[in-house]
Amino acid sequence: MSVNRCVCFISRLQRHFNSRTPRITTSSCHASSGSSLLQGQHRPGTVVWSRDVSSNSSSPKPPDTSLFVPVSLKADASADGGVGIELTQPLDKNLTPDIFGYPFSLHAHAARLFHQAFISFRKYILEMTSLPADLHIILNDICCGAGHIDDIYPYFMRHAKHIFPMLDCMDDLRKISDLRVPANWYPEARAIQRKVIFHAGPTNSGKTYHAIQRYLAAKSGVYCGPLKLLAHEIFEKSNDAGVPCDLVTGEERTFVDPEGRAAGHVACTIEMCSVTTPYEVAVIDEIQMIRDPSRGWAWTRALLGLCAEEIHVCGEPAAIDFIKELMFTTGEEVEVHNYQRLTPFSILDHAVESLDNLRPGDCIVCFSKNDIYSISRQIEARGQECAVIYGSLPPGTKLSQAKKFNDPDDPCKILVATDAIGYCSSVCLPFCFTSPYRPFSLSRSIKRIIFNSLVKPNVNEKGEKQMETISTSQALQIAGRAGRFSSKFKEGEVTTMHRDDLPVLKEILSHSVDPIETAGLHPTAEQIEMFAYHLPDATLSNLVDIFVSLSQVDGLYFVCNIDDFKFLADMIQHIPLNLRSRYVFCTAPINKKQPFVCTSFLKFARQFSRDEPLTFDWVCRHISWPLAPPKNIKDLVHLEAVHDVLDLYLWLSYRFMDMFPDTASIREIQRELDDIIQQGVRNITRLIRASDTTVTDLLQAQSNRHGQTGRGTGSTHFLTGSRGQRGQRASGQMMDSSLASRLVRDGLLTPDLLQQLQREWSKDQKQDNSSQRALDLEHQSNNKGKRKKKKK
Repeated sequence: MSVNRCVCFISRLQRHFNSRTPRITTSSCHASSGSSLLQGQHRPGTVVWSRDVSSNSSSPKPPDTSLFVPVSLKADASADGGVGIELTQPLDKNLTPDIFGYPFSLHAHAARLFHQAFISFRKYILEMTSLPADLHIILNDICCGAGHIDDIYPYFMRHAKHIFPMLDCMDDLRKISDLRVPANWYPEARAIQRKVIFHAGPTNSGKTYHAIQRYLAAKSGVYCGPLKLLAHEIFEKSNDAGVPCDLVTGEERTFVDPEGRAAGHVACTIEMCSVTTPYEVAVIDEIQMIRDPSRGWAWTRALLGLCAEEIHVCGEPAAIDFIKELMFTTGEEVEVHNYQRLTPFSILDHAVESLDNLRPGDCIVCFSKNDIYSISRQIEARGQECAVIYGSLPPGTKLSQAKKFNDPDDPCKILVATDAIGYCSSVCLPFCFTSPYRPFSLSRSIKRIIFNSLVKPNVNEKGEKQMETISTSQALQIAGRAGRFSSKFKEGEVTTMHRDDLPVLKEILSHSVDPIETAGLHPTAEQIEMFAYHLPDATLSNLVDIFVSLSQVDGLYFVCNIDDFKFLADMIQHIPLNLRSRYVFCTAPINKKQPFVCTSFLKFARQFSRDEPLTFDWVCRHISWPLAPPKNIKDLVHLEAVHDVLDLYLWLSYRFMDMFPDTASIREIQRELDDIIQQGVRNITRLIRASDTTVTDLLQAQSNRHGQTGRGTGSTHFLTGSRGQRGQRASGQMMDSSLASRLVRDGLLTPDLLQQLQREWSKDQKQDNSSQRALDLEHQSNNKGKRKKKKK
């Protein structure tokens, strides 16, 4: 074959792909709906493809073809290209890549895929030492004028389907990822007529109490809560009330029956509820979290899938209309019970402004651990004790701190906490089922809620972290902890730490809560396995991406954020695991911001892949057990990470019991670790002071460079008040590569805290210098006395 003939052939092939005639649809290789991605849509001279949608008349959205990773082709030793050579003649492959250039006139999603397939097909023809006989003969016939350019199209499609397997099964993939009727996923629930009762009201309204009362009176029941501490409390109080109840969380299974038989009642975290076990009554707490970008799918699954005669949902009134609409799709009516707050709370007309103005019963709400560390130290420097609660503390430590604050005989009368108190609504209270209005509250001794800031880091639907002013729902959830029925504070008060934040808080609380409009969904392991059957060469992360790209949801639902899942999937992609095990590992609830936790997760997966059990001794070597009490904040943070690692072990042990066999021993050292962490939190001021020598040295240079900016003005507390946007602009001018600026940028450190550390550092330096001068003078005086004695 001459070079000129090959050039002519390729040119005709390019022109043919850019404007195909309708007669190609009758070729021997008919284009399926998936392969039609390689064609233009609704353009003159091109093939128009369509697809019938059974459950909805709307056309499916075009897939994100950037997610389609081509499969690499390997030389086939058994290729029959020799037969083609014998029947025709060898092909001349002295072609250069630039003769394949062609103008794109396809739609963007089709052009990308077409380009990849065309380039791969060109490379295949030019670089393969032996082509299939039929392709070899066709190429030779076209170049010799004995064939038409259209004859090459079936072979191009065959190659495209080889490198993009999804093209040959696009209809099947679309059916698997069709999420428009999730109610049909739960045939057991659809087989019974359920009664749905919505208990709607603000915090401290008694709505959860009424649902729990019905739960306790039933022959069987399940309580589904957002936190394991909530499940643990219902478990304990149910058994105290004489109603046998089991506990099921991701890390724990506790059966009240000594022989392990299941009790009629179970308290569980929402992700762990069974959608196949029949119950008389089910309680779903905090139903408004059905719209949570990460965990909303668990509430959707529970609401649609629980097999209970009565479903009691508790939450904000803003969810009523949406739950009614959702239940309309299942043919179930919703009975609504409205409740009013039992005790009022008022917004004060003045801010606290100074920690000197704190009173017993105050709770300062922060949105970063650094603010908690700083404020707790300043409070104790004023001779007052405070309890500290934040999300990464172990449950036992949270309980200990809550008890300390709630104990009327304890001198601790001030609480410093993150917004975890908003949903940790029943942590460690002397709950009494005989009282109709016993509050579900983290701390029943709160008189006044003080917002240290109105801006907190959030993750949007795209998985991006951003600083946002808190919503009305969040503000009400937190403010509602002030003043509790049956406590010594009958009326609550709400205010801010900074004066400029107070009008913003009033504006936030004056608005009504935005109504809930959508519920979260998440691909199941079975759906991903079916995807993997059709796409065996795709990675788990890529499978999930393609699933979301092809997924179809109606207006009531959205697909939850999967970034954490993909993060773990990419981390262990190189480890040989079967798909189901890989999927389970990637659903583990770990804090990806903790390097030690991520490292442990990787080692767990690697050990598991070797089919080597993770024994107690192995774990102890990994975490360097036994561990010493923390000497500074860095040590405390590490101990919290170790506690999370032990939680991860326990979570995996209930999925792979034979590979994680030593749960009892792990749980025992976890309790010991909890005690060590409690000791550290009790001495948190000392730990912060011990950390100052390392922290302040790192921050000193930053303070010297930027300490003059806004000093003594309102601009010094950007990112911590209502002036979030202004603060972000100011911070942009201060950013550099230093540690302090990175902490500020990530929302882990505020300029307020930075300057407070600077002031404390300067004060300590002055004290140290004064002490040193006094010691020097005393030393000089002693030396003079010794010299006088020697002279005598």
